[in-house]
Amino acid sequence: MTKQASLPSIDTSLPLMEAFYTLQGEGFHQGKAAYFIRLAGCPVGCVWCDVKESWDETKHEKKTVRQIIKAASTFPKSIAVVTGGEPCMHDLHALTFHLKKNSFATHLETSGACPITGNWDWICLSPKKFQAPLEENIALAHELKVVIYNKSDFNWAEKYAAKVNASCQLFLQPEWSKEKKMLPLIIAYIQENPTWALSMQLHKYLQLP
Repeated sequence: MTKQASLPSIDTSLPLMEAFYTLQGEGFHQGKAAYFIRLAGCPVGCVWCDVKESWDETKHEKKTVRQIIKAASTFPKSIAVVTGGEPCMHDLHALTFHLKKNSFATHLETSGACPITGNWDWICLSPKKFQAPLEENIALAHELKVVIYNKSDFNWAEKYAAKVNASCQLFLQPEWSKEKKMLPLIIAYIQENPTWALSMQLHKYLQLP
């Protein structure tokens, strides 16, 4: 008789920086209600990162998946966006298993720099020059979102657009501090290359978390 595999433990712990209910502000699912789970820890180190306080996981308390699900379940069941930091530093099987068991759609935001674990309904890959994504992660992306900080980032975006699967949605997003300078360039680029769409960090304009 084959021994049945054990289910992912709801008492698995993860370093949680913050969690909150808001609207998804970026990319394909912009404007939809979403519960964000921001895990701490990041090896990538983008110089323009707006959540640098998430980088050091030792500065954030570990929470069990049970505690994370309990907090999420006080809000309407919607999208659960797991982000960071770089959430894929951690084993996410237990978190995604129990989110889906509790009727959440599981969405991942990742640089792709670490192996992707877990069961995902949507994967947003946002590759960074500071640490390139693993090749095996690129084909998994439902959405490619490239942050445009300077003109050379358009070539960087096209490099990964050529590698993703044919159904992957393509987005260009201005880096927040360079928005006024880069947005006109992005608009012009999309008009010339209409396979791309614009992502605008709606939550920052609306002053949402």
